[in-house]
Amino acid sequence: MAIIGEIIGSVPQLSSWVFITLCLVSFSTSLISAAFGLGGGVMLVTIMASLLNPVAVIPIHAVIQMNSNLFRAIMMWPHIKFIWMLPFVIGTIVGASIGGQIVFAIPKYLLQGIIGLFILYSLWVPSTRAIKSSWITFIGIGVVSSFATMFVGGTGSLVAPFIKATTDERRLTVATHAAFMSWQHGVKILTFGLLGFAFAPYLPLMIGMILLGIIGTWLGKSILTRMPERVFRRAFNTVLTLLATRLIYQAIRHGYFRRGKCFCFSKY
Repeated sequence: MAIIGEIIGSVPQLSSWVFITLCLVSFSTSLISAAFGLGGGVMLVTIMASLLNPVAVIPIHAVIQMNSNLFRAIMMWPHIKFIWMLPFVIGTIVGASIGGQIVFAIPKYLLQGIIGLFILYSLWVPSTRAIKSSWITFIGIGVVSSFATMFVGGTGSLVAPFIKATTDERRLTVATHAAFMSWQHGVKILTFGLLGFAFAPYLPLMIGMILLGIIGTWLGKSILTRMPERVFRRAFNTVLTLLATRLIYQAIRHGYFRRGKCFCFSKY
């Protein structure tokens, strides 16, 4: 126990209860993402933001999410649709590079509002439900989502409608989405590393959250396998709608109380 205490104590500004809480949250959110395709990442970054040093939230979240998505993608490898992977990766590299190098002039709340409205529009406006898939489409969504994720953390809900439009079965949707987000979080980690963020002090926390996340992913996949397709589609749309509504609420709330303030990215 003394050794475990020393390991936990080595993480900057982190108590034992926060360490344990974050590991359990990683388990729960990974289970949700594996069962319903998304939602866990946004929940995780929200809780992390209230418990961790603000400077560390998005970089550490990227590490946890990359491993959670990667494990989910490996478990469901035969169901991944690779056809649009390359253009998305190209867009991701471009978007993360831009997001990591410029001083961000757009207020964070405005970006959240735009993303939330787009998700609702793509889900519920009949003329947009059939999103046209093309190289330009997936390069574009790669650029936009990876640029945004440097500042708001989780943008899986922005990518999800495009994945949904190219898949017609729940395992294809979840597996392909996991593969896409693995790439995006991986590129984001590399970008933060090049900008000088020190990941090493948080290594014990990351290992604990990754291990619990793997267990959660495995249990979530079992739930997904047993879930009827109709139930999954309804749950998927419901989760997306709730996430979009939350983004719009945050945009209105932060825009009202923090009018004129920008969320600017600074080098670590």
